[in-house]
This record gives sequence, structure tokens and C-alpha cells, in this order.
Amino acid sequence: MGHDYYSDAYLREILRDCRVIAMVGASPNWNRPSFFVMKYLQAKGYRVIPVNPVAAGKEILGEPVYARLADVPRPVDMVDIFRNSAAAAAIVDEATALAPDTGFKVIWMQLGVRNDAAAARAEAAGLKVVMNRCPKIEYGRLSGELGWAGVNSGIISAKKKLV
Repeated sequence: MGHDYYSDAYLREILRDCRVIAMVGASPNWNRPSFFVMKYLQAKGYRVIPVNPVAAGKEILGEPVYARLADVPRPVDMVDIFRNSAAAAAIVDEATALAPDTGFKVIWMQLGVRNDAAAARAEAAGLKVVMNRCPKIEYGRLSGELGWAGVNSGIISAKKKLV
């Protein structure tokens, strides 16, 4: 699969079917993007399990934090990677190895995270892959929530209104 474009149907299917997400790189800091994304997804009914070796044993937004994917209780549908592109390779390899036992079906790499070689290995193992996208943004876009905020609604415009 090419990873420069994803159809809305592909993303919608993933967001509909994946209800439990292991978020690698989840941060306990309220001002970090991973914290916002986790909180948003929880509000939309997803269970988000934080994976962060530095915060392991603590809680983020009411969920216990695990040091690595192998420690996360099963089943889990998606691995959401909030780490850089180079670090994504090892995370994908761990997730791919664990997939038969954990139920991992999807590898999702956040905005700015892309590793084509790792994606190819995950797909060869039967996993779906999304790169350089955010599930929070895609959920909002596909559900129409972005329109509620005035974005692309046609209500707010920089163009002068013709009378």
C-alpha cells in the first residue's frame, strides 16, 4: 500500500474497529500532544493504554502506564506511536512479533512519524499501517467535528461578502 494517501473509508474502518489502543510515548505532562490525543480518544469511547518506560507503574488519565508493549494486557487493537521515525522501527518490530498473541491489527504512526521499511514489515505480517497522521485529527475530520469549530464550515471567511 502507498502511504502518501489514505482513503476516508480505510481510516474510518480503522477508527470504527479499533477500540483499544496502546499509545507508545504517552506522556503524563498535560501540555504534551500525546496527552491531548489520549484524553480526546478516551472521551470518544476508546480505551487508551499508555506505554512509557519512564512513567511505568504510574497512571495517565486513569490508566496504568506500562514500560513496553509486551507488558500491556490483552487484547489491544492498535499501536499508536508517539515516538520519532527512527524509534518507530523497533516499536513496529515488537508489535509485529506480539501481534498473534495481543490482537494488534493496526500500526498508527503519529504526525511527522514515517518509517517505510517498518511499515512494509508490519504489512507483510498482516497488519494495517497508517503513517504521518493523527487519530484525533482524523476522527474529528471524519465525524464532522472540525466543522463544528468553524473550520471549513463556510461560516468564517476571509473573503469580502458580496452584497
